[in-house]
Amino acid sequence: MKASYIESYKQGILEEKIHLAFSRLENCTICPRQCRVNRLKGETGFCRAGFLPRVASFAPHFGEEKPLVGRHGSGTIFFSFCNLYCLYCQNYSISHGAEGQEISFETLARMMLQLQLLGCHNINLVTPTHFVPQILKALEIAVKLGLSLPLVYNTGGYDSVDTLRLLEGIVDIYMPDFKYTSCQAAQKYSQASDYPERARQAIKEMHRQVGDLVINKEGIAEKGLLVRHLILPENLAGSEKVMKFLAQEISINTYINIMDQYHPWGDIPFDSPLQRRITSQEFRQALHLARKYGLTRLDGL
Repeated sequence: MKASYIESYKQGILEEKIHLAFSRLENCTICPRQCRVNRLKGETGFCRAGFLPRVASFAPHFGEEKPLVGRHGSGTIFFSFCNLYCLYCQNYSISHGAEGQEISFETLARMMLQLQLLGCHNINLVTPTHFVPQILKALEIAVKLGLSLPLVYNTGGYDSVDTLRLLEGIVDIYMPDFKYTSCQAAQKYSQASDYPERARQAIKEMHRQVGDLVINKEGIAEKGLLVRHLILPENLAGSEKVMKFLAQEISINTYINIMDQYHPWGDIPFDSPLQRRITSQEFRQALHLARKYGLTRLDGL
């Protein structure tokens, strides 16, 4: 199965999307923050990203979801910064600490090609939201040089529907988080009180574009939606509402990774409920809730 962006490139659609995406950087409205800074001139807003893409690392990754990893790994590119500010971010040094360096569009394109040469099953763009225009430009260069792997959009879920529409016919696999269903928790722990509604809208748009996750006979994901939900202590993530939403408003066949790896990290106050790992009971309860609403495509289970 060919990557979606190849046909978009041949038809000139990718080029049109690049122009439109960069026009939004002049008065930045790429994400729901709507900072309206001129990133074409290097101005920065909430996410701190300027004009050039900034990358912390790229390599085959074997810790991602099973349908992405296969035998040869998922070709991850970790982008610096983030449009969320999660106190407990598990990649704190990258999102908060700005680990990484600015690179050219050509260098980003060659990273994609190198991952393809290493045999990776996909190009996995980690925290890409604030660099969508730059990714599209690099993709155009990479396609000319022979890139053909499926593109994975691995996001925190705080995405603008208008920007996601630019990715229609470009992204093959969407992998958003659904972090919270409480506006209060979203504001307190990620500085985004509108996160729950933005995530719902984004996931609906992603599913409209690519549908349920399609896995080939080799067990490799080719296209579709894969949702991540990190269980937090004291049910701060609102897991039942997440499962109900996915089952009733997206699809009963939604592929979901219910993650139990939360650990205290980052900038968490000493008296916060986030100062502990989750219990086995909390994890089992989340699995029970998924099954209660009929969700059976659970990663690793």
